[in-house]
Amino acid sequence: MQTKPINTANSKVTPFKDKLSYSLTKKEINVLQINLGKRCNLACTHCHVEAGPKRTEELSSEICGQLIALIHRFPEIKIVDLTGGAPEMNYGFKPLVEAARATGKQVIVRSNLTIYFEEGFDDLPEYFAKHKLRIVASLPCYLVDNVDKMRGTGVFDASIKALQWLNRLGYGQQPDLILDLIYNPQLPQSEKFSLAPEQTNLERDYKMFLQEHFGIVFNNLFTITNLPVGRTKMHLERKKLYTSYLQFLESHFNASTVEHLMCRDELSIDYLGNVYDCDFNQMMNLPAKTRNGETLTIAKLLEVGNLDLISEVQTAAYCYGCTAGCGSSCGGALL
Repeated sequence: MQTKPINTANSKVTPFKDKLSYSLTKKEINVLQINLGKRCNLACTHCHVEAGPKRTEELSSEICGQLIALIHRFPEIKIVDLTGGAPEMNYGFKPLVEAARATGKQVIVRSNLTIYFEEGFDDLPEYFAKHKLRIVASLPCYLVDNVDKMRGTGVFDASIKALQWLNRLGYGQQPDLILDLIYNPQLPQSEKFSLAPEQTNLERDYKMFLQEHFGIVFNNLFTITNLPVGRTKMHLERKKLYTSYLQFLESHFNASTVEHLMCRDELSIDYLGNVYDCDFNQMMNLPAKTRNGETLTIAKLLEVGNLDLISEVQTAAYCYGCTAGCGSSCGGALL
């Protein structure tokens, strides 16, 4: 979906909270998304976490213990969503997986696929299958040039080999071994911005191409808008496109998406144990707040014994990225 370039002269971006006709309130929490750290074997150009091989920030044993206590204490948490960086590279990954699975929770691992070929990580596909983890894997296009441009030379070929490996283990075929892929648009080079294509049609194209050329099968494709956070924000600022991109997203605001926003029923936790409404707020250091304006930590949640301490979601201009067009979330389009 494309539009004509936007005239940015004397124009501003409406504060997101002013766009809504009501407060963006939290629902009952049932998703715990944990960012284990910024260590990663890749340094993708669009990464909102700014992760990479030179980053060292990761979970500590103390925070890992608190997270395990949280997982055990609150049965209302149905999904534990592990992300990074490459979550598999950061401290605490397997203990968190096993704590969540032992309590009957679904575990999502957001994998870059190439990590399986790094020394010390070649056991991961079998480990994932053993514990029946749902894999959500980044494959921002089904064409080699586009993937390597965004994620690094050789990433496409490694990703294909990884997907074939997962298929041999039953992923994408057995009902308890779910394999999902993520599409991201290319980063804009001019004001000819676009939203992600319609998810159902693009999923069909992915499935046809990957099956025909590589014999790969998978379950779902999730289309995710590039939010102006992290490296995407830096790219837009270098190109002098940051404000006009926000205006583009605002111009495609769809009020119907708000009811389904992922920030409403999840808590996002960073490697230091701080609590946020979503992963994007986490990267922009916009913490979640209680009704009394207090910022939250895992320790506080354990002390109080209640996950539902937040009344209103903290918002910013980049929230337009989740509400533009058909919407965007860690689970793909919202509508």
